[in-house]
Amino acid sequence: MFAVFGISIHNVWMMRNLDTTLMRSFVATADHASMTAAANALHLTQGAVSQQIKRLEDMLGCSLFERDRRGLRLTPLGERLFGKAKRLLSLNDEIWSEMTTNGVDGGVRLGVPYDLVGAWLAPVLKAYAEACPRVEISLVCRSSPELIVALAKGEIDLAVIEAPEDMPAGECLSIERLVWVGARGGDAYRKRPLPLSLVSETCAFRPAIFEALRQGGFGWRTLFENGTIESTRATVAADLAVSAWLASTVSPDLAILGADCGLPPLPNFAINLHLAPHDAGAATRELARHIRNDLVRRRV
Repeated sequence: MFAVFGISIHNVWMMRNLDTTLMRSFVATADHASMTAAANALHLTQGAVSQQIKRLEDMLGCSLFERDRRGLRLTPLGERLFGKAKRLLSLNDEIWSEMTTNGVDGGVRLGVPYDLVGAWLAPVLKAYAEACPRVEISLVCRSSPELIVALAKGEIDLAVIEAPEDMPAGECLSIERLVWVGARGGDAYRKRPLPLSLVSETCAFRPAIFEALRQGGFGWRTLFENGTIESTRATVAADLAVSAWLASTVSPDLAILGADCGLPPLPNFAINLHLAPHDAGAATRELARHIRNDLVRRRV
């Protein structure tokens, strides 16, 4: 009788321990709104992710997802779990890193789009350098389409990629608004054809911008492109042109142009983390963890 009672108590406490593997599948599925995309990001099969979500729902005794026309979306209880699951995984990874990364060395090559370098890169690299002082970091700044090519060629080890929200790929870190940007108090947005300043011909936003203008019946001319992010910023600040950036990257000296300016709406973009097809070393995996954790801290 005592033995049976002891086993029962043991099972109860085992049920109170959350499995981080199940939580990772849950968070990835919530981020991508798709079990197939989550499976690709986690390097698992769709069936494995589906099974893990079912196990988590059975363990918690509730449904975490429901399906609509755009894919999977969180139920109210799923929404409650999502933020806490992110924090749980962040703490788990932080503990693992502190206990296991003392011996991490070597090099890691990180690709980042021009517009994201100043927005969030510095604190990520600072924290990583402090945690892994023996790792040499190489930073490659190119447009997102160029970084995808560099990954496939093995020229970089991981990259942060901007892509339309409806084109899931990689591990989704966040969803951002793409917004029109102009000079404070400026009127370049009134000019026709609309003067545009774009960083490069391979800019990830370029097809979406042109498609929005076509659908809205706007003519445009590219006043400036193939420069740096700073030269594009200067052109816009001088009220010579408008541009389109992620809302979180718009500097205080520029203005986000609202719907009252008459420009067509732009689609949301995802910021995705991609690892190269070749096996990721410890230095690469640890940098990926720091990038994930930085986005978690920003959301909390």
